[in-house]
Amino acid sequence: MIRDKSQNSLAPESSPKMVAQNFVVDLNKPLVFQVGHLGEAYEEWVHQPIVSKEGPRFFESEFWEFLTRTVWWAIPVIWLPVVCWCISLSVRMGLSCPHIALMVVIGIFVWTLLEYSLHRFLFHIKTKSYWGNTFHYLIHGCHHKHPMDGLRLVFPPAATAILLIPFWNLVKLISTTSTAPALFGGGLLGYVIYDCTHYYLHHGQPKSEVPRDLKKYHLNHHFRIQDKGFGITSSLWDRIFGTLPSSKVEAKSR
Repeated sequence: MIRDKSQNSLAPESSPKMVAQNFVVDLNKPLVFQVGHLGEAYEEWVHQPIVSKEGPRFFESEFWEFLTRTVWWAIPVIWLPVVCWCISLSVRMGLSCPHIALMVVIGIFVWTLLEYSLHRFLFHIKTKSYWGNTFHYLIHGCHHKHPMDGLRLVFPPAATAILLIPFWNLVKLISTTSTAPALFGGGLLGYVIYDCTHYYLHHGQPKSEVPRDLKKYHLNHHFRIQDKGFGITSSLWDRIFGTLPSSKVEAKSR
């Protein structure tokens, strides 16, 4: 197993692979430009979670460090007005209310597939090169290493704004002028629901059955079977594409 060098964490012993590479991650120093040096050992290291609400430092630069930290409530505060604005554009173009509602629902549904696809095929991509490891750590690896870091559970708004540009152009390409804003707004609303749900699953204390089961489902992905259970807001696409985790009994019997 791999060892993290830190005064504040206990970790397993170093693996032969790590010894051969002669590199140990120092958790007391900025991590982003360290993790690339792990090479093939990165995959093992990043999936050994450190359960602490205090997240690590990413960069020496205060500016870049600031951009990596986002409070959860910034997501609805920033993006819900954009959702409303998009829907209002379709209203002003004369789209009927039932038609707008349909576009919004379709947008949310499409987002759930995008959520699953990004999580499975991009966020869990296998890497071993320096820049591959670094990129993966920035987009998702950090979340698996420090799953309770409350300031890195939602996507930074600056990065979201950049990514929305190609998505908006794609929506305009596949829909009509009047339906595009409502469809895009629905997709963006799906994203807001996803990010707020994701935060709640890590830090909320659900009392009712549905959110409680969803929390167990997601934490199972983090702490037991990390190559299955890619859905966040639901297990729908995991069921469809065969990535639903096995039961606890089955997993223990292997």
